[in-house]
Amino acid sequence: MDNISMFTSSAFVLTTLASVWLFYKASNNKKALYGIIVWMVVVGGLGILGFYQKLDTVPPRFTLLLGPVLIFVILLFTNKRSRRFIDGLNLKWLTILHIVRIPVEIVLYYVFIAGLIPDLMTFSGYNFDIISGITAPVIYYIMFVKKTLNRKALLIWNVLCLGLLINILTIAVLSAQTPFQQLAFEQPNIGVTYFPFVWLPTVIVPIVFLSHLASIRRLTSR
Repeated sequence: MDNISMFTSSAFVLTTLASVWLFYKASNNKKALYGIIVWMVVVGGLGILGFYQKLDTVPPRFTLLLGPVLIFVILLFTNKRSRRFIDGLNLKWLTILHIVRIPVEIVLYYVFIAGLIPDLMTFSGYNFDIISGITAPVIYYIMFVKKTLNRKALLIWNVLCLGLLINILTIAVLSAQTPFQQLAFEQPNIGVTYFPFVWLPTVIVPIVFLSHLASIRRLTSR
């Protein structure tokens, strides 16, 4: 990690904090905020200790970065009480939240330059997720300020941006050093196993994922 600059690491920490703050504004729920902070401390500590970098484990520890939190997000939709929490999220904040995907993609590019992730995972490869971040403030302005965008258009935007997220997640998983690696053997995805970048799959991605699912649920309900 010596080839990662302090600026890059600091920028990512600030991006993670911005993601948590924006989600708190959407939820206005201190219990959720405290839960996320505790999770960040646990995952961050494991990242500092090199827990996720070990390869000779079953299951691969890389899968523990993304799998549990995505399963948790999906399970939120199966419980009546948690569905009430989801339905109470503010659609405006859920929309503008996606602006954090701009600095995330910029940081990923510098992590690639440092040789810790493949080019496939950046906007110079097959990661088009930055489009979601660039369009988020535009969609927010047209929908909630000018109020000239209908709910169907916002729904389509959420579905498309969710597709972009799933695309980069697929690339990231298939590029990681696991038994099912299929891509980027010359430069596998190891950057997200280091602190503070462990917060990308464990904090930022779940927040973005949940924001899309919650928005889609709201926009497709009566």
